[in-house]
Amino acid sequence: MHVSDHGGLLRARDGGEQPVTPLELFFDLVYVFAVTQLSHRLLDQLTIGSSLGTLLLLVAVWRAWVDTTWVSNWFDPARLAVRLMLVALMLVSLVMSVAIPEAFGERALMFALAYVVIQVGRTTFVVLALERSSSLGRNFHRILAWFAVPALLWVAGGLFQGEGRYVLWAIALVLEYTGPVVGFWTLGLGHSTTADWTVDGGHFAERCRLFVILALGESILVTGTTFGEIEPSVATVSAFVVAFLGSVALWWIYFARSDEAARGTFSSAEDPGRVARSAYTYFHLPMVAGIIAVAAADELTVAHPRELGTLVSVTLTLGGIALFLAGHALFKWAVFGALSWPRVVAIAR
Repeated sequence: MHVSDHGGLLRARDGGEQPVTPLELFFDLVYVFAVTQLSHRLLDQLTIGSSLGTLLLLVAVWRAWVDTTWVSNWFDPARLAVRLMLVALMLVSLVMSVAIPEAFGERALMFALAYVVIQVGRTTFVVLALERSSSLGRNFHRILAWFAVPALLWVAGGLFQGEGRYVLWAIALVLEYTGPVVGFWTLGLGHSTTADWTVDGGHFAERCRLFVILALGESILVTGTTFGEIEPSVATVSAFVVAFLGSVALWWIYFARSDEAARGTFSSAEDPGRVARSAYTYFHLPMVAGIIAVAAADELTVAHPRELGTLVSVTLTLGGIALFLAGHALFKWAVFGALSWPRVVAIAR
């Protein structure tokens, strides 16, 4: 696909794998903080309603991060304009992350406006950088038009109180996640196909696997911090070791064999845009959600090792593992075209 851009901002497609740049890794540091905020919010407000709210916020945070990953897959962070755009997104993402604990309270509008600025600002940058005559340029014109309604819903939700906020933000996210499925179909602009999204598979896979490491790092951080604040005993040490081994098990499932094989398949796929959309944009989200839930459960277990598992800790542990395995099974299905029955059986049990 031929793409024209103003000022040569796109990465050079010379047949080699595009490297993950230091700026992209630096950008991820903000989302380390976002994941920490989500984990703490989940623990501080252990009710069904609040847990669903935390999940909704995670879905938004993931959307902001993964959409930026799509853009940085095409645009070269070594270029000054791209670098400044990513730094600006970091700043606004930090504001969004700060608002997470009170996103359904006093800082609702702060969270909503920051999120809208991230999505609209990044997309506007791409629209201005690309020739409209190119297929990628037309694609981002559709994305910008498609986001108009969700943007209004986000801002309206920030102004509303109570359950209306949940409803408006949930509808906004449904619309956003539906967009790629229907090719961002827009009246007068048509629709995109996954063939328009010629991503570099190796780079995209590397970015997503790093986010999984980021989430697992939060799990290790939570476990280590909690253990450091309590008196060592047989019970606490045992709980600490079990929590650590749980994180290792999640790492093992993702990275042991299927990760490299999936990366190779993705890199050589005839339609890499389809794989990026399904396997990485959609199916990595439940894995990240599962890791955060298990991390929260680990903190409760290490802090109170002598107590029998409460309904909350058991639900977080089993639900988190089920989410992770479901996401990984769907991921493997999207990449390899085969369902992982061991994971299906594990979820059922």
